[in-house]
Amino acid sequence: MSESTARGPLGFGLMRLPRKGLGIDIAQTSEMVDLFLEAGFTYFDTARIYYGSEEAARKALVERHPRDSFTLTSKLHAGLARSEKSAKRQLETSLARSGAGYFDYYLLHAIMENNTERYNRFGIWDFVKEQQARGLIRQYGFSFHGGPQLLDELLTQHPEVAFVQLQINYADWENPTVQARANYEVARRHGKQIVIMEPVKGGALADPPPEVRKLFDEAAPGASYASWALRFAASLDGVLAVLSGMSTPGQLQDNLATMTHFRPLNSQEQAVIQQAQKILGHSAAIPCTACGYCAKGCPKEIPIPQIFAAANKQLANGQQEEARAAYAAATAPGRLASDCIGCKQCESACPQHLPVTQLLDQCAGMLER
Repeated sequence: MSESTARGPLGFGLMRLPRKGLGIDIAQTSEMVDLFLEAGFTYFDTARIYYGSEEAARKALVERHPRDSFTLTSKLHAGLARSEKSAKRQLETSLARSGAGYFDYYLLHAIMENNTERYNRFGIWDFVKEQQARGLIRQYGFSFHGGPQLLDELLTQHPEVAFVQLQINYADWENPTVQARANYEVARRHGKQIVIMEPVKGGALADPPPEVRKLFDEAAPGASYASWALRFAASLDGVLAVLSGMSTPGQLQDNLATMTHFRPLNSQEQAVIQQAQKILGHSAAIPCTACGYCAKGCPKEIPIPQIFAAANKQLANGQQEEARAAYAAATAPGRLASDCIGCKQCESACPQHLPVTQLLDQCAGMLER
């Protein structure tokens, strides 16, 4: 093992904050924000479509700490806007909700093949330039869920963007759907800094399949599984921030322990990661990151991410009874996988490009009958 080098590029993703009843637990979020800042980290990531997140950022961060002691990111999602006016109004709404005054980083949100035309038609690229000139945005970029060809086209057309946010984790590095490595290489070829999202794959890599857990336990007894995922992401060149959507103080403390005295993966550890990638390449688990985009517009209000998480207990770990119990809890309000009407709005919203309706049918067959 090499000696610790420097603080890692950890970012606090404000998407999966601790809950209290139906809302966000502001007291616990404030405690986590304080610990994060005290450890010397400053990057916070929110978005208008993360329910309650921008308001929580105002209460737990902006109103409690000097504005120059942190950097705050938010996003504009033209794909969810009905008009150019409503799309551009998202910045105004985000600034009002967060109370931030300006955003250090601002992203065009979740660009992929089926929505890039809307960003062009609504004039969003020129809009963010104008807002940067007004001082409401310091730097702007975009988060991306498409393929490398589109990414290359966008960075060629918009060389002024400062950074690109990409889904990168060791499980998806060679995934032919996510194309993490290919997208990373395109962005770096254009000289762009990278913000990494889903480094722990929506929490899945914090609790990987038994074979992977055994592999990591033998290589580094006592190291958390999430630490392997964070170190893989942060070991890449050109990384501005590795976002972790932390929901508990325990998760925060584990990530701080990993990144405060950050050690890039050495050659032996990289070999362990490669073994884990081979194991996961044969996993039957549904590769859902629980972002929730699919469920937001579901006309039957099916809790799709929770259903997939329940199914993965059986698909990934062989835990049939646990899977059925988790499914029963997720669908307790009466919204079952079999209620899907096949409208496929979920599939157009899914950043992972999953065949959601087909998977729901699979879950229904496995967990309802």
